[in-house]
Amino acid sequence: MRTFGRSGLTVSALGFGAMHINDERTSEDEAGALLNLVLDLGITLIDTARSYGLSEERIGRHLAHRRQDFVLSTKLGYGVEGVPDWTYDCIVGGVERALRTMRCDWIDIAHLHSCPLETLQRGEVIRALEDCKAAGKLRAVAYSGDNAELSFAIDCQRFDSVQTSISVCDQVNLAERLPKAAALGLGVIAKRPIAGAVWRRPARPNDHAEGAYWDRWQAMGLGGSDDWTALALRFAAHAPGVSSAIIGTGKPEHLRANLTGVEQGPLPAEVSERIRGAFLAQDSGWSGLI
Repeated sequence: MRTFGRSGLTVSALGFGAMHINDERTSEDEAGALLNLVLDLGITLIDTARSYGLSEERIGRHLAHRRQDFVLSTKLGYGVEGVPDWTYDCIVGGVERALRTMRCDWIDIAHLHSCPLETLQRGEVIRALEDCKAAGKLRAVAYSGDNAELSFAIDCQRFDSVQTSISVCDQVNLAERLPKAAALGLGVIAKRPIAGAVWRRPARPNDHAEGAYWDRWQAMGLGGSDDWTALALRFAAHAPGVSSAIIGTGKPEHLRANLTGVEQGPLPAEVSERIRGAFLAQDSGWSGLI
């Protein structure tokens, strides 16, 4: 368990990314069993988003009775009926919608989900989250994204936490942004901590982010092995400044394996240095992948 910046929240080092329970091939019974297993195993951070389809609805249906047992994180800024995306009303309406959908009285962490830089700079959407926090509807004003937007979110000192890409294939935030976020008392959630497990892929994936990660992995020359999944998760979850690393799965056995990996603690220094060195040796302007 770790403190989540200055927010007053405490989170588990491994968090559960709830995108996978959006899949309709996962039955309601399976989704409910998996979500409750997450909490039973001591994983206390659950992260979802407006864009994850059934995810918020299923969290509300299956975990509303255990609301005190976990830290609830969601992402918003779009998809509110009757109002334009990325406006004050959209943010406030998105918080209200999430509260109804997830059957709760408060959200612990509410992120602006990959909000464009110009919109962040205008400040309207940040003020909307601040007003929702003042009204007791959420506890932490947060931003989820990378690159210049992430730098602005950290530097403006109006956010309580950030969520960003951190993995063996996405180390651009480790040198400056994470230390600065930690120094300012921000909670940090690492997303995509295993980079799509591209070391398992015999050919380049079509997905934009995973395709870029595959290219980076090939350039880094660390070799392919199933063992890299556990190593990569430990690398991200125990990176300095990280509060929790979120990873999703629809399979209980994978959930348990992920937890076992994180519980092994930080990687040996020589392994972390080799991973870091392989990235730095090839980095020629690589950016974070939103």
